[in-house]
Amino acid sequence: MKNTYIARQAIFNEKSETIGYELLFRDSPDNKFPDVEHDVASSKLIIQNHIHGDIQKICMGKLAFINFTENCLIHKFPLMFDKDTIVIELVGQEKPTKKLLKIIKFYYDKGYKVALTEYDLAPHWDLLFPYIDIVKIDIEKINTKRIPPAVARMRRFNIAIAAEKVETKNQKQTLAEVGFNYFQGYFYHQPEIIKGQALAPIKAQMLQLLNETFNYPLNYETVAEIISHDVNLTVGLLKMVNNVATGAIVEITSLKQAAAYLGEEKLRQFVSILALSNLTSETTDEVCKQALITGKMMFALSDKGDFKSVSDFAFITGLLSAIEVMLSIPMAEIVKTMPLAQPIENALVTHDGLLGQLLDLTTSFILGHENLKTDGNLSESLQQYSLDKKQVQEEFLKASEWCKSLNIENL
Repeated sequence: MKNTYIARQAIFNEKSETIGYELLFRDSPDNKFPDVEHDVASSKLIIQNHIHGDIQKICMGKLAFINFTENCLIHKFPLMFDKDTIVIELVGQEKPTKKLLKIIKFYYDKGYKVALTEYDLAPHWDLLFPYIDIVKIDIEKINTKRIPPAVARMRRFNIAIAAEKVETKNQKQTLAEVGFNYFQGYFYHQPEIIKGQALAPIKAQMLQLLNETFNYPLNYETVAEIISHDVNLTVGLLKMVNNVATGAIVEITSLKQAAAYLGEEKLRQFVSILALSNLTSETTDEVCKQALITGKMMFALSDKGDFKSVSDFAFITGLLSAIEVMLSIPMAEIVKTMPLAQPIENALVTHDGLLGQLLDLTTSFILGHENLKTDGNLSESLQQYSLDKKQVQEEFLKASEWCKSLNIENL
């Protein structure tokens, strides 16, 4: 049986908080949950052996939006999941039928959340509204000027409206005014460049802290001095010491002592995480998580196959991969302010070199993109560098679980 592999895309509310992830299943021509009409047993096995065990790791405790065809619903596959952990996304329907209405009501009565996708504003969908929690609209296909009448019809049923294919911050703001509640797309992963923008002092300080992680040997006194200028960083460092010292009594008398207690390897990693989390805002929190997962995955994958020669650079490259989104400054300008090794700079700015290839295939895997930013596609690249998709998927799950354990929202 052919395995499936999962990527994800974040879904945000009006406050730019992540409310869940749509899970994207690879190795299917239409990139959606496999149709079970001809192969019910195999699809059921996929759920039991793969998806069910991994869903909480992938979604880091948030809702999982999963595509189900009508046949999947009839065979009651969603019942294999806790109703509080998933949203059933109905796919593959051109119009509602009595049979579909009956099965949607069945899940509604059991307390499952149901999302109607591929919604085309046609009035015949209204009969499902009493049992629908979310309606998803592809704004590339539907003119937003046509949406208000449909929004008015949904209002009495307290249906939330989610916009798909949101590309820019301005788009998101306009859609919120129309009445959209949730937003999904690439606008968090594409920087909105503001030429000539200066770094705020706090962000400059965070970059200075990141710079220190590149020094060998690490200067504990300098790191402690920078951290001492910010109470959030100070608290974050002490929390990290506490996490590492589980089961032992440690009396910290200075920040330098706290830094030294962690040791160089852990301090480099934790300082990077602290600095990155303090560069984030309400609009970049998800990007921060993705950067952490990218760094962790790149470091793990660099220990395998052809990427061992760039292992020393892998984590920090992944960590910095989203920094232009956070700062709204071109990557080429940012790297001028940081003492980066040339392979890291090349990977971040142009995806050149072996490190750039590792960054490209890792980010493509996470986001569910088959085409790479450089030439070629994901499957060919994995094969070229002797990486097994199942192995890469396992590292994605481990990195997601690790990122959740960091609890960066509270740093």
